[in-house]
Amino acid sequence: MIGIQFVRRAGALMTTGALLFGSPLAAQGAPLGIPATRAGSGTTWMPDASPMHAVHAAAGQWTLNAHGTAFLQYDRQNGPRGSTQFGSINWGMLMAARPMGGGTLQLRGMISLEPFTVGNSGYPLLLQSGETYRGTPLVDRQHPHDLFIELAVQYERAITKDLGISLYAAPVGEPAVGPVAFMHRPSAANDPFAPLSHHWQDATHVVFGTVTAGLFTKTFKLEASLFNGREPDEIRTNFDYAGRSLDSYAGRLTWNPTAQWSVSGSFAYLHSPEGLTPDESLLRIGGSAMYARALADGGSLALTAVYGANRHDGVSHLEPSYLAEGNVDFRARHSLFGRVESLKKDAADLALASSTSIASAQITEFVLGYAYDLNTTGPARFGVGVRGSVHLIPNSLASLYGSNMPSGVALFLRIRPAAMATMGAGHHHTMKQ
Repeated sequence: MIGIQFVRRAGALMTTGALLFGSPLAAQGAPLGIPATRAGSGTTWMPDASPMHAVHAAAGQWTLNAHGTAFLQYDRQNGPRGSTQFGSINWGMLMAARPMGGGTLQLRGMISLEPFTVGNSGYPLLLQSGETYRGTPLVDRQHPHDLFIELAVQYERAITKDLGISLYAAPVGEPAVGPVAFMHRPSAANDPFAPLSHHWQDATHVVFGTVTAGLFTKTFKLEASLFNGREPDEIRTNFDYAGRSLDSYAGRLTWNPTAQWSVSGSFAYLHSPEGLTPDESLLRIGGSAMYARALADGGSLALTAVYGANRHDGVSHLEPSYLAEGNVDFRARHSLFGRVESLKKDAADLALASSTSIASAQITEFVLGYAYDLNTTGPARFGVGVRGSVHLIPNSLASLYGSNMPSGVALFLRIRPAAMATMGAGHHHTMKQ
């Protein structure tokens, strides 16, 4: 979502692309002096030094923010199970925050046009799995986001000089499960595609109904959530409440020891998450570490490592996944990004024929990409880029994918707000997602 910053002072209306430090807009950081650059998706925390892409507005006591990214991509996944698509992966968010009752009230609304720009069958992505299309599991494709990703209210308040409380309620939102969602991580800011381990790690970033309560200090945050554990259905433009309740629960602990680091761990019980197997529930555990720092040339470095594991009903062992990704922006226009992940998917995940003898397959993915910003001024940044992927799969799957190293490539145009200047961990930025 692209926008222009509007600032009202003494009855005059001005437009600017700069971040307003030292103004009422900048003074509305989180309680306990926590900078708003720490805020990630839902109620997650990121490193304080995370880069911020946003535009801002002030209207009386309200701070208004617009965030988002849109990719227009040509996606080619090679081999017998691959396909080609022109489409757009995108999300946009509006936020409004103001002081209230000695704390900060925040309203959020986030949408994605992917139901229309990639369709209900999603976009091609080799070895991806999760959710359904026309009553059958989606395989080798990534499902689209729903039209409504988040509709939420959050209230934070200090109750002592060293302790604060946080309350979050969302008809559509994210419970306290897993890491910062992939689409909001600075380490994946230039990668348009979801990780293959999405449904092992951060798939709960869109649930239809959640409430979260938390306690936090300047460095620790402890949260607990009740939420609707069912994944979104195939109708991507509605609200999925029929016959469901807040039947699942989760807890998460996050530690930000310095401005550069954020470490978290979580546990969740998901009641009947899959519509095709309504009698099966699962446990999910996870941990993540995020690192961010500014570079001397005005660029930034962001790294993330994630562990996520599921344990389904009737199964005694965990099904683990591992991910590491990074992004570096340098010399004002250039970005390099990459991802490595490894996980095991079973025959159902990969829609293998019931007659096959393959019970599961270990999959490793390597991603490398480059993006170039076409402009360095103005409220919006337009960039072009390329993303390549190579997968290592067992020889037993080679006949299905045409090789034991199937590959994919994407070319894209990226549009997002300009990055805001960072002035150190002691300064407050406006809220970010």
